[in-house]
Amino acid sequence: MLVRKPQVEDIDEDALEVHAPKTAAAGVKAVAVALQRGLAQAGAARTVRGMLRINQRSGFDCPGCAWPESTTGRRKPAEFCENGAKAIAEESTVRTVTPEWWAAHPIVELEGRSEFWLGSRGRITEPMVIRPGESHYSPISWGEAFDLIAEHLRATTPDRCVFYTSGRTANETAFLYQLFARSLGTNNLPDCSNMCHESSGFALGPTIGVGKGTVSLEDIHHSELVLVVGQNPGTNHPRMLSALAECKGNGGKVVAVNPLPEAGLLNFKDPQTPRGVIGDGVSIADEFLKIKVGGDLALFQALGHLLLAAEERDPGSVVDRSFVEAQTLGFAEYAAARRTLDWEATERATGLWRAQIETVADMMIASKATIICWALGLTQQPHSVNTLKEIVNLLLLQGNFGKPGAGACPVRGHSNVQGDRTMGIWEKPTEKFIAALEAEFGILFPRDHGYESVETQHALEDGDVDVFVSMGGNFLSAASDTESTRAGLKRTGLTVHVSTKPNLSHVAHGRTSLVLPTLGRTDLDDRHPRGRQFVTVEDSMSVVHRSQGRLRPVSEHLLAEPVIVARMAQAALGEDHPVDWRAMAEDYDVIRDHISRVIPGFEDFNARVRGKDGFVLPSPPRDTRTFATDIGRARFTVSPLEYLTAPPGHLILQTLRSHDQYNTTIYGLDDRYRGISNARRVVLVNPDDLAELGFADRELVDVVSVFNGDERRAEAFRLVGYPTARGCAAAYYPEANVLVHKDLVARESSTPGYKAVTIRFERRAAGCQA
Repeated sequence: MLVRKPQVEDIDEDALEVHAPKTAAAGVKAVAVALQRGLAQAGAARTVRGMLRINQRSGFDCPGCAWPESTTGRRKPAEFCENGAKAIAEESTVRTVTPEWWAAHPIVELEGRSEFWLGSRGRITEPMVIRPGESHYSPISWGEAFDLIAEHLRATTPDRCVFYTSGRTANETAFLYQLFARSLGTNNLPDCSNMCHESSGFALGPTIGVGKGTVSLEDIHHSELVLVVGQNPGTNHPRMLSALAECKGNGGKVVAVNPLPEAGLLNFKDPQTPRGVIGDGVSIADEFLKIKVGGDLALFQALGHLLLAAEERDPGSVVDRSFVEAQTLGFAEYAAARRTLDWEATERATGLWRAQIETVADMMIASKATIICWALGLTQQPHSVNTLKEIVNLLLLQGNFGKPGAGACPVRGHSNVQGDRTMGIWEKPTEKFIAALEAEFGILFPRDHGYESVETQHALEDGDVDVFVSMGGNFLSAASDTESTRAGLKRTGLTVHVSTKPNLSHVAHGRTSLVLPTLGRTDLDDRHPRGRQFVTVEDSMSVVHRSQGRLRPVSEHLLAEPVIVARMAQAALGEDHPVDWRAMAEDYDVIRDHISRVIPGFEDFNARVRGKDGFVLPSPPRDTRTFATDIGRARFTVSPLEYLTAPPGHLILQTLRSHDQYNTTIYGLDDRYRGISNARRVVLVNPDDLAELGFADRELVDVVSVFNGDERRAEAFRLVGYPTARGCAAAYYPEANVLVHKDLVARESSTPGYKAVTIRFERRAAGCQA
């Protein structure tokens, strides 16, 4: 019997508490918090059953981050982190959102609620609809819902339909979803990759021939030097800290590069080791560079200059000449560009002293196997692609591809965000992929490029979208320029949200809107003619493996995502369509058989994924030290020096997660490691910047962003003095997304510039509170 658990109240921003930032992550406290959240949401039995299965070979993949599990050694009994446990608690909750709940809460009320409050209500139990002129969502049968979708799709043209995807979507669902959209006739397939690691793909593809990382988990364990740049593992992928601790135990060194001193990069107390429970933990970063937001390109150019200077002093001591000459092009041009360096500009761009950069360069020179890891701190700026190409230059210089302990490591966020792209969720499909799809299904598919996420925002604003379908995710809260996006969604004829819990995208609905409840990763999926089904995911290091939930769903009305997609397709395309949607919905092996014939690396998919650890997708740079670029070699590139500057009276803002959230899902109000509790509308600013700007700690302000003459305003934020880099500020998303102009994007990739927002503060009028 499922027993409902009490829900939580909404945020009281005046209850803000600030404490000194922590200097260590995890430990016994993390275990206590994980257990408490599970018990509060799901009760003891479901919590224990879920935790025993997270990331285990016979269990389900954590719906949080995409950090991999070992494929060579024994897995820990608790193969999850605190935030993974929170993700499971959120999904396995027995709190439910019933038709009665929707009837009690009109849209006008829900518009005033926070993302935190909405998500804490619980799991949606039945399909819901709101029609033009109505004030509440009301129940609808699954059959009627699919007929309504088909009616709207047939009433418009494919180019006016958009199919958005969250990174949590499994491989089988993603493959069906892109097949459905392309069968209708559109490549409008924006996804959360557009908002996070798109810059990585645009940098890696032309330089090394593959848009993914080139290392394994074991490579990190045995690397001599790991640079962790623009990321916060202690919150966003805490199991990475275990890998870094093992690297340190094997004699490796770690350099952390980040505008904020994050606890996990300072010290890690692994609660599954005696040292993490009663000892001092493991000091992670041997060097910490508190860099300015946007200064990383200048840093990597300076490191390249120093490495080349050392090679010139002692030929053959730094550059892997045989590798460079045999496998790369463009080295001479790169070396010429890095021969001189403006140190004054470099220090201004990075906020670092020359001696700090020289120390890291010496560490790189001494290392025979270096890995550079990065996340969104590098991918969400106008010059992101050039910054990442500069990382590739450094790795190529020393031959750090195709050997143990070395390579490029973009650390993906959401579980299976990488797999979705592999499955064809991309608005710019290659001719090779479309041709393979056509050969498999015997029908023609569109080749014109569709909308990515920012283009979708513009299309919504211009009234060019009639149907917007979201497979998981929360487009409104994930996207930049919140108010513009909200208005655009409301112009849409039909919005469809395949979701587990309520979110603000359901509230900013089209004239007609459907909320379709689906199974989560933890849920048992056994209502099929051939019995229990499983899905697959791809982790950050290209390992494809099974995921199978075991918990009883909170409602008999939930459908699995592949079933929902297949039934949408059946309703819209008709029973005589060449694709056998019914067969794929009934047996996911049929989907995997199609994938095996369409996507390289998935040959004999069904047999190989049933192995103990699944299988690893091929990567020429890693496997054979070869590079499938257009020139058949890896490519050195040359980029000009570029960094972010703010006019007088302004700072550069980056948006970030609290320790109590994952992407747009907010678990609670305790950013424990940064010492911020009970509130979210805060801006972290260096105390010296506060004094220079004439503001006080805890002062209530409006935050105003400036981009190309346009301003955006976020009202009633509290200033908090914090040891971030000078000239910089930080605030939580999605609350701060309203400040990010939708045209502030990374060149080439169009990734929103969440780490590049020019802001100023304005005092609140007397008596004007939050």
